[in-house]
Amino acid sequence: MINGNTELIAHIGYPTHSFKSPMIYNPYFEKMGINAVVVPMACKAEHFDVFLKSVFNLANVRGALITMPHKVTAVGLLHDVTPTVRVAGACNAVKRDAQGHLVGDMFDGAGFTRGVKRKGFDLKNKRVLVVGSGGVGSAIAASLAAEHIVAIGVFDSNTSAAEGLAMRIQQNYPELEVRSDSKDPEGYDLVVNATPMGMNEEDPLPMDVSRIDPKTFVGEVVMRTEMTAFLSAAKARGCQVQVGSDMLFEQIPAYLEFFGFPSTTSEELRRLSQLSA
Repeated sequence: MINGNTELIAHIGYPTHSFKSPMIYNPYFEKMGINAVVVPMACKAEHFDVFLKSVFNLANVRGALITMPHKVTAVGLLHDVTPTVRVAGACNAVKRDAQGHLVGDMFDGAGFTRGVKRKGFDLKNKRVLVVGSGGVGSAIAASLAAEHIVAIGVFDSNTSAAEGLAMRIQQNYPELEVRSDSKDPEGYDLVVNATPMGMNEEDPLPMDVSRIDPKTFVGEVVMRTEMTAFLSAAKARGCQVQVGSDMLFEQIPAYLEFFGFPSTTSEELRRLSQLSA
């Protein structure tokens, strides 16, 4: 039963946003006997700055999940952010620290890296390529840059987006080799499609799959179809692959840890989820 002692996680999105998080988090909280609940809160962009601060005036708010279009705006409203936020240029999780300051982190990319590592792929000293420098691509690149890789390539048809992302990576991780001028996957240990290509059957492949080494790990962000044409082609070459939906479920344990709740596995979250109900 929800009462005044129930801790709230505010899921703040635009009024038209589809709030799926309660169907994943809340069954887990109930199963674990945790007196907490994720509550959807619709907020227009022009009200977000005031609304975010007001939410944290509530005594029983543990934190906030932030979705588009508020992820970028949130960064400028916080007292402190992680390097991942600085590289991604966006934030999707906010909490109060011991001093009462609002601090933020970004976990969209953490879902990807956690999934890769749980499949046995060691990112240390690897060379990675992320094709797509929008919100999700920037978040994945930011998380990969923190994993002690040695080189990262980022690419986008919007040249300025890729160059801006490369600059932020270099500023925060000066030891990394960074480039933004090619989507050729040859020579990379891990490649990621972080573009919308694959949402429709007629979409072209995001990169030349024939240039991907069979030992390369290949990841996808598109969730509409589990095995996209890109992943199917990579798997046919012998590559280990990660489907887009893995990123969604793998990032939730990172959120739970950030907010100070007991963590879990993506398998348990999938089992309890009411997304398909």
